[in-house]
Amino acid sequence: MAGNLTRDEARERARILDVTSYDVELDLTGGDQTFASTTVIRFDSSEPGARTFVDLVAPRVRSVELNGRALDPAEVVADGRIALPELAASNELRVVADAAYMRTGEGLHRFVDPVDGNAYLYTQFETADAHRMYACFDQPDLKATFELTVLAPADFEVVSNTAPDAVREPVADADRPKARWHFPPTKPLSTYVTALIAGPYHAVRDEHDGIPLGVYCRASLAEHLDADAILEVTKQGFDFYHGLFDLRYPFEKYDQLFVPEFNAGAMENAGAVTFLEDYVFRSRVTDARYERRAETILHEMAHMWFGDLVTMRWWDDLWLNESFATFASVYCQAEATRWQDAWTTFANVEKAWALRQDQLPSTHPIAADIPDMQAVEVNFDGITYAKGASVLKQLVAYVGVDAFFAGVRAYFAEHAWGNTELGDLLRQLEAASGRDLSTWSREWLETAGVNTMRPEFTVGEDGAFTSFAVLQEAAPEHPTLRSHRLAIGLYDRTSDGIVRRERVELDVAGERTEVPQLVGHAQPDLVLVNDDDLTFTKIRLDERSLRTVIESIGDIRGSLPRALGFSAAWDMTRDAEMAARDYVSLVISGIGGVTDVSVAQMLLRQAVSALYNYADPKSRDAGFARLADRLRDLLTAAEPGSDLQLVYAQGFADAAVSGEHLSLLQGLLDGAITVEGLAIDTDLRWTLLRRLVARGQAGEAEIAAELESDPTAAGERSAAGCRAAIPTVEAKALTWDRLRSAEKMANAEFRATLLGFSEPAHAELLRPYRDRYFALVGEAWRNWTGEFAQTFAELAYPGSLIEEETLRATDAYIEQERPAPALRRLLIEGRAGVERALRARAKDAAAG
Repeated sequence: MAGNLTRDEARERARILDVTSYDVELDLTGGDQTFASTTVIRFDSSEPGARTFVDLVAPRVRSVELNGRALDPAEVVADGRIALPELAASNELRVVADAAYMRTGEGLHRFVDPVDGNAYLYTQFETADAHRMYACFDQPDLKATFELTVLAPADFEVVSNTAPDAVREPVADADRPKARWHFPPTKPLSTYVTALIAGPYHAVRDEHDGIPLGVYCRASLAEHLDADAILEVTKQGFDFYHGLFDLRYPFEKYDQLFVPEFNAGAMENAGAVTFLEDYVFRSRVTDARYERRAETILHEMAHMWFGDLVTMRWWDDLWLNESFATFASVYCQAEATRWQDAWTTFANVEKAWALRQDQLPSTHPIAADIPDMQAVEVNFDGITYAKGASVLKQLVAYVGVDAFFAGVRAYFAEHAWGNTELGDLLRQLEAASGRDLSTWSREWLETAGVNTMRPEFTVGEDGAFTSFAVLQEAAPEHPTLRSHRLAIGLYDRTSDGIVRRERVELDVAGERTEVPQLVGHAQPDLVLVNDDDLTFTKIRLDERSLRTVIESIGDIRGSLPRALGFSAAWDMTRDAEMAARDYVSLVISGIGGVTDVSVAQMLLRQAVSALYNYADPKSRDAGFARLADRLRDLLTAAEPGSDLQLVYAQGFADAAVSGEHLSLLQGLLDGAITVEGLAIDTDLRWTLLRRLVARGQAGEAEIAAELESDPTAAGERSAAGCRAAIPTVEAKALTWDRLRSAEKMANAEFRATLLGFSEPAHAELLRPYRDRYFALVGEAWRNWTGEFAQTFAELAYPGSLIEEETLRATDAYIEQERPAPALRRLLIEGRAGVERALRARAKDAAAG
């Protein structure tokens, strides 16, 4: 993790430099390890004679020329930087290098399709990896125009931020036809949103409202690309954002490229967005997957305005990009697409992520303190994305939707093509709303931790409330009590299910807020604090409401209140206020009444997690057997071919432990057992096989046979995960040796292998690797790329060994080795998970 740019260094460069333009030439027609990269940078300095540096990571720097004077690479190049002495007022820097193709998902990534042998390239530069492709001042507030010329094989499609003005210009070559592409200069951009994608990509082109559109994927996936559905969401997004922002899309074209081995969900390169290739569905998926893809499409589109047009000055304000894009995408989904229950999904997915993150010892304010690049790389988390978006939703309720977006529009107008800080946005929101947001900012953006809301009431002999109040709590380590705008809903059992009878919206502040509006109302079966999910908080249920949720949650009409009931129960389980066995019973009893597919998937994942992590190990198999029995019954009774049928099949595979259940999985896999409407397609076959392998019912022969039937990149990843999940001492040892040689694997294979190796059912097999993890993690952090080091630190952490020894080993390593702050954060997060699980297991054991 070399070249760790600090905030102070970036500020100093920004103080003395004004970067005008980049002119980059690349030759992609050489070997498969490196490519030729020539960069010309024009920039001014406010302090002639000063020194600075430019960023570049490359195996070989051939020449460096500053203002016509050659600099010796041996003297000026070190640790990912090129020293630049004696700047002039106006400067021209020319750097010629052999840069390296990457297999880690950073820089210019190169992938070879096992199906047809074609090579595919794409860039991933966030947070600071543009300097793996070309020399640059790689920080967000030194924006400049970017002009690109690419020499590529003649059969390549080449895509960048602008449309090419010289397309496939032929270049004579005796060995292989080549073509030169030229892309005219962009508007001023931050380096991390510049982009290059090249290869024999399949392309579908269209146009909407004067904007040229493109959708791309690998040729071998073309038959699976549902470009019409992707373009439908794209067009809905443009129409909605144009009206909402009152500002047209700021770039000349919009390409969306689904690329292999991507290390994130998507990346908002200006005019050339890259997506995780898994969003091209080669097997049947539920509508929840289409909903998530649509959210991602709309998230990246929102970045074109909030992130690319107007960009944070430094990574402290990363949340300004990500929280806004998350909020805007869900808002657009709910208002402009067929996913009108998008806020329910938000409550179940994003908000659950944020609540988990905000209760870790590493939690941080939304407006975070980011001293260097290593710190920001671990800050793409639930606080930055999901808590920030929840807080923005609260802010919209506080200032009003019209005032909020009026402020946003003024912010875009004032800062187009520039860089901003938090205060720039708050000033515009204050001007539009007439509200002072300084207190709100201090409470919500500059402090960490989550509050808990509890109802407190008394009831008279007639069954009506004689008093009602909301109690607000805060964790001792983060004692801030905030101002909340929330609603309280009263729900009754009726012949039509459990429905809302009354709703009161109010401001809550301090430890206790009286709610006189509810005095005199009959006590309902369910009191839901934070109805409609207006604020970011944990909620607790009174005894009667909890009983209603446990017994009848499936009867609650409305997907959002039902989701909030489940969320409250899950919070109580994680906080050891509710036994894991009771939570699993709640899921078993309520899952049949859940019609929202994304909610059903989340509940089943949480039930499995509760059994592995929070349940008394003595009762775990019995819990899995109960869950699997229920899912087997639901699977056979479900509407044939429905999304819920597929959810039940996938959930059953995750829960299968007993010989009876594993035999059913085997029968489904080999065709001896069929369920009407359930297609055992490629991806579901791998899911079934993975469970059989992890439980010792299948092995290398079955994995090899499945891979022979699916010799694709996805098949290779699935096979790697399965091999790592073989429950033998020998298989774990072989996998560990492969993990230690991470540089020989691509990022996607590395991640799949780690997930298989860390199978939670294999805790005893993993016991010897606790000490080996701590022996290797420091070396990995120092020597591997940021992406690989972080993935290893997180996924290989011995979190399945839920015992005091894991806590002691973590503490000893931190005390003795004094790891870098970013690594220390990942270690204490893993430790916190084990500590939480120990408390929850004690609660569950006591309940037994």
